[in-house]
Amino acid sequence: MATRQERRDLLIGSILMILVILTLFPFVFMVITSLKDNNQFHTSYWSPSLPFHWENYTVAWNQISVYIMNSLVIAVSSMVGVLVLSSIAAFVFARYRFPGRNFLFTMIAVLLMVPSISSLVPLFILVRDMGLINTRLALILPYIASGSIFATFLMRTFFQQVPNELFEAAHIDGAAGWQAYFYVMLPLSGPIIGTIILLTLTTVWNDYFWPLLTLNDDSLRTVTTGLAFLQGQNVTLWGPLFAGYVLASLPLVVVYFMASRYFIAGVGGVVGGGDMLK
Repeated sequence: MATRQERRDLLIGSILMILVILTLFPFVFMVITSLKDNNQFHTSYWSPSLPFHWENYTVAWNQISVYIMNSLVIAVSSMVGVLVLSSIAAFVFARYRFPGRNFLFTMIAVLLMVPSISSLVPLFILVRDMGLINTRLALILPYIASGSIFATFLMRTFFQQVPNELFEAAHIDGAAGWQAYFYVMLPLSGPIIGTIILLTLTTVWNDYFWPLLTLNDDSLRTVTTGLAFLQGQNVTLWGPLFAGYVLASLPLVVVYFMASRYFIAGVGGVVGGGDMLK
């Protein structure tokens, strides 16, 4: 019986190892290629080649630094807007009783099932008529509006699992509604806030089509559209091009390692019925 268990564990471990290798291989290939010149790229396509050309990162940074800064401003602004709007809305839906509460929340849930491509043309017309084309607000406001839908749904589910006794104690101590929000709910919401931060930053940072559609000024391009522009301009400079991909990936890698623990705890708390609150 022990041998059968060991064989099963070995099989599961082998499958997981293969999945990890397949998942990480594109990133490893990207890093290896970023350290090559064109001659090394063509002669040793798959394997590393000496000497390493670290200057590729200097060339790439000089070309895409403005795009990375634009993406950081847009991603952080959108993330803050989503957190503020969704947390307040979720708190109201979870802790207050008012006419139409269930209907309004159902409408928010219904929006999760609407394909984003179906609202693309109306959204573009709305942004154009507001005079926001070729501005950062053309990205930030739609990102906040779309990101708040799922964030409100997720945070409301989490907020409902917080014991009522905490709010009753706060009310007895004289806390108003906004004080219960700031001093009771938010301190308990670290995991779900980390989840929203990670999801929002990943979605905004990786978006390509909407920035391409609404931004024409090169100084306002995000990193995804900027890299596409860089590839079109320097299609033969493979080392700097892949170095740009590595630099564009680093912020999300850092955010993931910082917030992954909160992401797992937040999703586990929502799915598991709030066990992490106990």
